[in-house]
Amino acid sequence: MKIFAQISWLFATIIIFASLVLMILTFKLMPRPYSRKMSAWIIRLSIFLSVDIEGEEDPQTQMFLLNHQSDLDIAVMETITSKDLAWVAKKELFDIPFFGLALKLPQDIAVERENKTSLVKLLKDAKKVIDKKRVITMFPEGTRSTKGKMLPFKAGAKMVADKYKLRVQPVVLMQTAKYYNVKNFYYKPGRIKAIYLDSFVADKSNDEWLNDLRIKMQKVYDDELANNPRHR
Repeated sequence: MKIFAQISWLFATIIIFASLVLMILTFKLMPRPYSRKMSAWIIRLSIFLSVDIEGEEDPQTQMFLLNHQSDLDIAVMETITSKDLAWVAKKELFDIPFFGLALKLPQDIAVERENKTSLVKLLKDAKKVIDKKRVITMFPEGTRSTKGKMLPFKAGAKMVADKYKLRVQPVVLMQTAKYYNVKNFYYKPGRIKAIYLDSFVADKSNDEWLNDLRIKMQKVYDDELANNPRHR
């Protein structure tokens, strides 16, 4: 079974790579964000990944905040919303040959951790995205967490949301690492669940709203895990 899962992982990874190639080749030929949406749908359909959606997307959302477990998270989010998403990612990813191009072409936002100058640039880049009516999309944990416990949220999400008084909508993704895990070279087809939580307008007078949000998202995750055996 382990060998089969690794072969399946290789197949899924090839699909992901090929879809990114297609996105890059068609990006200038298609109105945005269709090339990226097409790429995400190819991934989902080709690797037999389905998504159940709970809750409703707020059409006024200006920032999505998601928990992060797997490389599939981006494809899932791109296919459950029609919005033009501007992903925030660490600068090192933009410097990776080929993969970085898939981030640079759509003009996603690069950020350097622990760099105050980069935080100023983050605010400027975020303003450009907002002015273009794109939706800033972030993994506030800053990296993948596959153990079922969300890592502390980075301050960048709060800084941007507070600065521009953004309407924020959290999204909880259930057990995506269970289906695709790059560290373990593991993949299996399955059904993922995405849970839209209620949106809210960021309030800079509340210093704890980001940490409170992490606690709320973790509770939603834990409750869903406890009440739905399929996720275990």
